Amino acid sequence: MTRQKTLAGLSVLLQDGKLDPVTLAEETLAGIEAHGDQTIFVGLTRERALKEAAAASARLRAGRSLGLLDGLPVAWKDLFDVKGSVTTAGSAVLRDAPPAGSDAAVVAAVAGAGMVSVGRTNMSEFAFSGLGINPHYGTPHNPASTDVERIPGGSSSGSAAAVAAGLVPAAIGTDTGGSVRIPAAMTGIVGYKATRGRYAMKGVFPLAESLDSLGPLCHTVQDAVWLDAAMHGLTAPVVRRGEIAGISLVIPETIVFDEAESEVVEAFEDAVKRLEKAGATVTRRAFPTFKAVFDLMARHGALVTAEAYALHRERLSGPDAERIDPRVVARTRLGEKITMPDYIALLDARDQLIHETVESLKPGELIVHPTLPHVAPPLAPLLQDDELFFKTNARTLRNTLIGNFLDFCGISIPCGTGAGEMPVGLQLAAPHHHDDRLLSIALAAETVIRGEA
Repeated sequence: MTRQKTLAGLSVLLQDGKLDPVTLAEETLAGIEAHGDQTIFVGLTRERALKEAAAASARLRAGRSLGLLDGLPVAWKDLFDVKGSVTTAGSAVLRDAPPAGSDAAVVAAVAGAGMVSVGRTNMSEFAFSGLGINPHYGTPHNPASTDVERIPGGSSSGSAAAVAAGLVPAAIGTDTGGSVRIPAAMTGIVGYKATRGRYAMKGVFPLAESLDSLGPLCHTVQDAVWLDAAMHGLTAPVVRRGEIAGISLVIPETIVFDEAESEVVEAFEDAVKRLEKAGATVTRRAFPTFKAVFDLMARHGALVTAEAYALHRERLSGPDAERIDPRVVARTRLGEKITMPDYIALLDARDQLIHETVESLKPGELIVHPTLPHVAPPLAPLLQDDELFFKTNARTLRNTLIGNFLDFCGISIPCGTGAGEMPVGLQLAAPHHHDDRLLSIALAAETVIRGEA
């Protein structure tokens, strides 16, 4: 079984003819089926995978490679339509829905780059939790945990676990409040949330369309750059590797360190020192707009909750409500209290806060802070205590949801370990549509952030 390989590493083997795409697909499928955690995937697309792998094999033998990703395996969060399989969105109520008649636009784009779709990964039901717990399909184990069973993070739980466990080199997730970056940070991999709208959303089951974005989960920033290109239809990446010397980073002194675990702060600060030593300029200052986001939510309700309730209100008023996780039902029903004036006020204030935050940044400046204030917590207490579940969920989503609300792009990179030797993530973030610059700097800074330089 080929394990823990990056896309870039596997690509070399495929392009050189040292590994055949069919062999790789068969090994990948066999590894998933033999793995001790059968909750990571909710379904395999075996027939499609072998057909796509055979086509890639024929292309490579004929010298007609589609590019760097040709023949490489990829998995999809169970929100993406994959032709011939059912998109359940992690819910039992959609289990018997008809199979998708066509691929989601981004699935088709990645297939166009020659990638081999091997299956659908587990997730928080309807993507409405940052913890990754799912009572219907089970909760994936966190592969980084060596003591007690810990949560993988959500909502792209299976996508992160599949990559962290070495089952696939990459998986694609969605991010409405942190659902790519949270599980990436908790499992010790890279998670990139693109600017909302960077990729086509057709065929992706929504949560809150004002906030929904997509992104890859993988082992390296380099792999994320390759996937980003494929996801929006480019035949090759256009991102240039930047330089650390002279980059400007700002650490927010507002919200993101509140109640943070000391080991998380220590790992983050050590990474910052390494970046400074490598030539980065780091400053610290308050971000009043970060606090304003939470003040708005307290006054008018959460934007995600309003839009999720509008999407699911008919399900919640009918018999399907009994088949949905009660915690998801309770959180979604909070949207019933959000009035139309509240919703409009949220949208208007959001536009203003986005403008104010962007204006507060100096040219080229990136924001850097711990992706999460804590490492992945143990699973058992969260299953037993609803109050702890909701408190932990809010704390888990806190740092990352700021970026969704302010329409930023962001990437989480492992920067060390915290309590229980669990991974800690460092997030770099940039204003909307500055994705190429963000990825450029992340490429340059990754080894320093990881402490490998």
